[in-house]
Amino acid sequence: MAGAEAGFGRAWLAPLPVRRLIGWCSRTAWFRRVGPRLMPGLERFLGWLTRGRMVTSGLIMPSLVLYTVGAKSGHRRVTELMCVPDVAADGSQTLLITGSNFAGVNHPGWTYNLLATPAAEIDYRGHRFKVTAVPVPDVERERVWEVLQAQWPKYREYEVASGRKLRIFRLRAVT
Repeated sequence: MAGAEAGFGRAWLAPLPVRRLIGWCSRTAWFRRVGPRLMPGLERFLGWLTRGRMVTSGLIMPSLVLYTVGAKSGHRRVTELMCVPDVAADGSQTLLITGSNFAGVNHPGWTYNLLATPAAEIDYRGHRFKVTAVPVPDVERERVWEVLQAQWPKYREYEVASGRKLRIFRLRAVT
C-alpha cells in the first residue's frame, strides 16, 4: 500500500468549462437512459486498452476502481466510480463517492455492498489501498455536497431527478 500513509492527496481535474459541458450532457434524460448501457462497455474497452490503469471518467476527473464483496452473493464485485478528494473533520485525507446510479430510482448495488461490508479496496492514481467506507452523516451532507459540486457542477441535480436521497460514502485509507 505505497502512499497510504500520505493519504490520497490532490488529484487532477479537467478545466471547469469542460466539466460543466460534460456535466450538462450527463444530466440529460437521454444520457440517464443510455449511460447505464453505454458506459460499462466503454469502461471495459478503456480498461483493456490501458491494461486496467485508467477508467473512462478518469479522463475528466478523479476516479477509482472499487472492489467490494457482494452483500448477497459474497462474490467480489468491481465498480468504476468518480471520486472527490476531501479532508474529513479530523483532518485526514479521504475520498468521497456517491451512489447516483445515473439518477435512477434505485441505489446502485455497490452501496448495498459497502453498507453490509465497509471494508473494501480501491485502485486510485496507480496505487492499491485498503479502505473503510463510512456513510456521510446527515449533519455533513450540505458541506459535502458543496465539495462534490465544486468538482462536478450541478451534480446534486442527480439526487433531485432520482427522487431519492443519494448515498454518499467517505473512504478512509486503512494503514
